[in-house]
Amino acid sequence: MLSAQSTHILATQAERLGGMLGRAVRWLALGMVVVTFAVVILRYFFNSGSIALQESIQWMHAGVFLLGAAWTLQQDGHVRVDVFYRTMTPRQQAHVNLWGSLLLLAPVALLILLTSTPYVWESWKVLEGSRETGGLPGVFLLKTFIPLTAFLLLLQAFAEVLRNALVLRESGR
Repeated sequence: MLSAQSTHILATQAERLGGMLGRAVRWLALGMVVVTFAVVILRYFFNSGSIALQESIQWMHAGVFLLGAAWTLQQDGHVRVDVFYRTMTPRQQAHVNLWGSLLLLAPVALLILLTSTPYVWESWKVLEGSRETGGLPGVFLLKTFIPLTAFLLLLQAFAEVLRNALVLRESGR
């Protein structure tokens, strides 16, 4: 059995990649605002447009949503039905979080990882690009966000299980 300190260190290491990516992709939200503003200015003041710029907004949105999901969970910023949870003791909350991670989060993330990998691999084999003329090349890179997100969620689920098991172990004494 791992010591409390070892468990904490292992959970922190599992969260490190998701945290780094989450903090990095939050800047994409600002990028979306700036690029959307540029698209509007180009369209309405210069009667010009850019498919690549419009697609870049979608790419940034995908990055924020997908690559920030594990970090959002790590920061306890995810959507939760708090009607019962907020009235629970920390030990009861740890049970909900531990079993939710084991029985819901991890299996769904694993399913996404397993089912998206062939889809993404096919895109990589042909180096898929945009279907739109003037669109962004490298759609295969964008599709790679899907299994990467699932992997990051699996890492976060592992960290959640460790942290909540530690809470249960400490509160059981």
